[in-house]
Amino acid sequence: QVQLVESGGGLVQAGGSLRLSCAASGRTFSNYHMAWFRQAPGKEREFVAVINWSGGRTYYADSVKGRFTISRDNAKNTVYLQMNSLKPEDTAVYYCAASSKSLTLVVATYDYWGQGTQVTISS
Repeated sequence: QVQLVESGGGLVQAGGSLRLSCAASGRTFSNYHMAWFRQAPGKEREFVAVINWSGGRTYYADSVKGRFTISRDNAKNTVYLQMNSLKPEDTAVYYCAASSKSLTLVVATYDYWGQGTQVTISS
């Protein structure tokens, strides 16, 4: 089992920044690819960014490319999402997830999920 706890969400104005953190415990953190997803009210959960086990490969959704940066610190068992130039459409609950399988963008392939942290961007 892997337990994931997100933090860092909040309310910011458009154009602002937030840094989300996801702390992992349980099994060896560096065995897992880590991703961020988000879910807005009335919408399906969507992929935001993913980072491989070593931190050497990252992928982003087109909607956040150039504004968001995913990173990880395996010594601290933590994955981060730096979000800059935030827009109202970034408003959602953000979830981190862990996968022991391939590096994917697909919700169903992730084994473990956090409880989510709310991000609200005001215009």
